[in-house]
Amino acid sequence: MGSHGGSVSEQETRRSKAKRGRINKIYKLNRRHGDRERRLRKNVKLELAKLENRVKYIVGVQKGDFELHTPGFWPRQHAFSTVFAVATEPAISSIGSKKPETTTVPLPSNHSSDKLLKIRHTCAHVMAMAVQKLFPNAKVTIGPWIDNGFYYDFDMEPLTDKDLKRIKKEMDRIISRNLPLLREEVSREEAQKRIMAINEPYKMEILESIKEEPITLYHIGNEWWDLCAGPHVETTGKINKKAVELESVAGAYWRGDEKRQMLQRIYGTAWESEEQLKAYLHFKEEAKRRDHRRIGQDLDLFSIQDEAGGGLVFWHPKGAIVRNIIEESWKRMHVEHGYDLIYTPHVAKADLWKISGHLDFYSENMYDQMEIEDELYQLRPMNCPYHILLYQRKRQSYRDLPIRVAELGTVYRYELSGSLHGLFRVRGFTQDDAHIFCLEDQIKDEIRGVLNLTEEILSRFGFDKYEVNLSTRPEKSVGSDDIWEKATCALRDALDDKGWSYEVDEGGGAFYGPKIDLKIEDALGRKWQCSTIQVDFNLPQRFDITYVDTNSDKKRPIMIHRAVLGSLERFFGVLIEHYAGDFPLWLSPVQVRVLPVTDNQLGFCKEVSKKLRACGVRAELCHGERLPKLIRNAETQKVPLMAVVGPKEVETGTVTVRSRFGGELGTILVDDFINKINIAVETRTAL
Repeated sequence: MGSHGGSVSEQETRRSKAKRGRINKIYKLNRRHGDRERRLRKNVKLELAKLENRVKYIVGVQKGDFELHTPGFWPRQHAFSTVFAVATEPAISSIGSKKPETTTVPLPSNHSSDKLLKIRHTCAHVMAMAVQKLFPNAKVTIGPWIDNGFYYDFDMEPLTDKDLKRIKKEMDRIISRNLPLLREEVSREEAQKRIMAINEPYKMEILESIKEEPITLYHIGNEWWDLCAGPHVETTGKINKKAVELESVAGAYWRGDEKRQMLQRIYGTAWESEEQLKAYLHFKEEAKRRDHRRIGQDLDLFSIQDEAGGGLVFWHPKGAIVRNIIEESWKRMHVEHGYDLIYTPHVAKADLWKISGHLDFYSENMYDQMEIEDELYQLRPMNCPYHILLYQRKRQSYRDLPIRVAELGTVYRYELSGSLHGLFRVRGFTQDDAHIFCLEDQIKDEIRGVLNLTEEILSRFGFDKYEVNLSTRPEKSVGSDDIWEKATCALRDALDDKGWSYEVDEGGGAFYGPKIDLKIEDALGRKWQCSTIQVDFNLPQRFDITYVDTNSDKKRPIMIHRAVLGSLERFFGVLIEHYAGDFPLWLSPVQVRVLPVTDNQLGFCKEVSKKLRACGVRAELCHGERLPKLIRNAETQKVPLMAVVGPKEVETGTVTVRSRFGGELGTILVDDFINKINIAVETRTAL
């Protein structure tokens, strides 16, 4: 009799197949899970390898140089460059060679190369001639050479990028014709006649401002001429047209007066060779990459809100962390050097600014006064008068001197909206201001102390190359010959004792005293005015401040103004561009980003983050994305350290650490990780 289920052997066979099917299914699921794990690990390794490659460009190269590697520009960071750029062409080398040979291309300056200055000045004239050939109604104004090239201002319709290309082609034609540059001397009357003949009103105004005679003109062939004192190259053919480029167009008021005509300013750059131009353009791209305005937005450091007004800076939480580090370092070092820290108001009665002379000589940079209870008050543009008032609060003896007071004081100065520029040109900023009241025979020691403090502060933030200038007495000044001589000698001797090289700017001092100005050099070799030390004979006299000498007679103290950073806003902008946003570990707003492999490790990651913060480490936890993306985000935000946590790390109480600059650091106990960070921060080294 048959059965629907079949024979016993058939049933066993079916059960056996079903069992094998279930086993195979489980095996496949496990294999897929294993493959998924392997793929995840592989993706993480690939992502870390990508990070390794990205980090390689940060490795230091020849000190003082940049390397422009084919196919990209790979700059050294956290180091100083000189005025040299290094253009690198691929060299014939064996497979696997680590680094191509380099060819150094020095970038001269107008100061170091008379030839370059002449080329740039002539390019401005050639450009003006080209513009008037293409746009006959354009009126010319002025066309000087500048640091990296030249510009010329025209009264004409707005120009486009397409117009710049046309102008450059016309310039090339003029250069190729090898036209002579001819100098001509004429009388003022003859110059007026010629200017009127070609209807150039701006040139007439320029002629009226020229006091010397005879009037000099420069001709390009017999086709175009300009009022000019020179110098120029002999012929247009001396210019390498492949070393010239027109860069941009901007608006500029005639004579810088916003009430006058808006002109079209064409900027160009010119060099002695095509190789120099290429090196400069690479340099320019690197400067663009480091622009503090873009980095400030990308890293969420600061902003300037239109609703609040131009030139007024909002410090975001991350930017505020860096500012706090700067301030705390500044305060601690000033206290160590014998300064008293003070705070003073942001406003004062207008009479105070009359006494100081600011209302008479500085009013165009001050905001309008406000009336409060029938008295006029003024936002402060300077901190000096406040510090003098504190000095005057009691009778001072020679035994009390020197008196050193320092303040991070916020001041407000009016700037035209067109001149505002990120953190570099603002309307409200905090000066690291200090004043020293001392005896005449204390000037040298006090200046030397300021120089030591300046070096200590600037080197802490990575600046150890300076350009120093000593400016001496101008024609118009206050104070006796004797005190000027003593003060100038004191500044000179302090610089000599310090061993710093410096240039003397004869007659370049302020009317109230000699001064030392110090420019710091950043990673691109650019120089930034930050520190200043000024001896003042004027304000002590205006405020009639005195001390009692050994004979109980009243004497006038010497007052020294000084700033090390200049302003916190400007210095922060320089810091951002110097490091390209890649702040060293001790200065970085976020030092560690904790990253879980999956959300299963989130609880442990929270404990790690909390412990890091409790130990003074600036840490944040990021999750909710796949690990490769979390790593990419940390890389984009330039976080120095990443602490990755997976199941094994949870089990062992460790983190797997990756350094942005040092690569994979391995798996470390959390406490050991914290100790390593604290040591690195204390010594200001990388991890």
